[in-house]
Amino acid sequence: MVRRVNAVTHIAEPIADVVLPCLDEAAALPWVLEHIPVGWRAIVVDNGSSDGSADVARALGATVVDEPRRGFGAACHAGLLAADAEYVCFCDCDGSLDPGLLPDFVRQVALGRTDLMLGRRRPQGRGAWPAHARAGNLALSRMLRRRTGVRLHDLGPLRAARRADLLALGLTDRRSGYPLEMVVRASDAGLTVTETDVPYRPRTGKSKVTGTWRGTWHAVRDMRAVLRLPPTAAPAPVEAPAEAAEPAEAAK
Repeated sequence: MVRRVNAVTHIAEPIADVVLPCLDEAAALPWVLEHIPVGWRAIVVDNGSSDGSADVARALGATVVDEPRRGFGAACHAGLLAADAEYVCFCDCDGSLDPGLLPDFVRQVALGRTDLMLGRRRPQGRGAWPAHARAGNLALSRMLRRRTGVRLHDLGPLRAARRADLLALGLTDRRSGYPLEMVVRASDAGLTVTETDVPYRPRTGKSKVTGTWRGTWHAVRDMRAVLRLPPTAAPAPVEAPAEAAEPAEAAK
């Protein structure tokens, strides 16, 4: 596995696994996987695709995990359990976000500047982020601030943290509330949560969640349920089962 070394500090750059929840994203996968940092492992979690996404991912060298239970949280958590790197990142699989930006996220975590780094989405081009989706995100950010005191402008899916920290949070939501629960439980556990601006491009294909008012409403409903959960101490980490992931034929 390639490890780049900083010529000034002589400190090896940290390596991470990138979890990519996937539902019918065959058209976007080539671009997304091409932008995975060198030496990092892409874990594509197929959540019931019917367009051959899993085959595309395998052919391009990704590790493929099958998660038959539908739900964004179910796919994300299956990927987290399949990961074995010290650092784990998450990225949408639709081409709207560039996983090539993640090394700096992981670097900030490795240096102790934050525990959970999120990307604050900055729309690039018309239609990248529908108005109803932005409105829902803004409302949730305000509710998050009231619940935890954490001041975020976005609850974006591009993020990075230590795997052990995430497992220790005991995340239970398996629907659209998973990304928010991660932030809420991280705050409850005393972890530092920060954000940094990232470009947000129009996605490839049709959105399964925020592309419609109805989809956005269901996502907001799931997240509001998370915000109603009382603060709790995080349980002990749960280790991943050895057979959780199916390695691809070709290494990335």
